[in-house]
Amino acid sequence: MQIPKRRSEQNNQTSSDYHITAPKAADYKKELERLLKIVRPRLAEEVAEHAKLGDFSENAAYQIAKGKLRGINHRILVLEDLLNNAIIIHECRPGSRVQIGSKVTVAINKTQKTYQILGSQETNPQKGIISHLSPIGSALLGHKINDEVKMEINGKKVIYKIIKIN
Repeated sequence: MQIPKRRSEQNNQTSSDYHITAPKAADYKKELERLLKIVRPRLAEEVAEHAKLGDFSENAAYQIAKGKLRGINHRILVLEDLLNNAIIIHECRPGSRVQIGSKVTVAINKTQKTYQILGSQETNPQKGIISHLSPIGSALLGHKINDEVKMEINGKKVIYKIIKIN
C-alpha cells in the first residue's frame, strides 16, 4: 500500500546525487543509528503519552509530538536511501585528470584558488568545496594540468587555468 505524501515531504525530496566521502558516510551512519535507537523510540513514547490524554483533534501536545515523529521518520528514510545508494568518493592520484574527489588549484586573472570537487551533499563554497554538478565543478571535470577552461560567469568570460591537481 502506498502512503500519500504530505506537501512538506513532496517539496523536500532528496537529491539524486549520492556521491559522498567515506567520513561523510560514517557521519550519516552514526546519525541514522542515533535516530533509530534513541530519538524515534523516545518520540514514540511521547506520542503514546499524549495520546492517553484523549481527544486527538484538540490535543496540541499530541499533534506536535506526532509532527516531530513524522519529521524523524522522513529523515530516517532520506538517510537510508542515501546510504543504500551511496557512491563513495576515493582520494585521487595527484597529477591525473580532474575528477570527483580532486583538489584543483586554478589561476583566474592572476589569482589562485583551490577547489575540492565533491558531491552536492558536502559542498561548502567558503572552504573551497564545490559540487561536481556546479558550473565550475562540472567545467573542470576531465581536464588536466595546464588546460584552460573557458566559462561565462555573470555575463563575463572567465578563463580558469589548471595549475595543480591533488
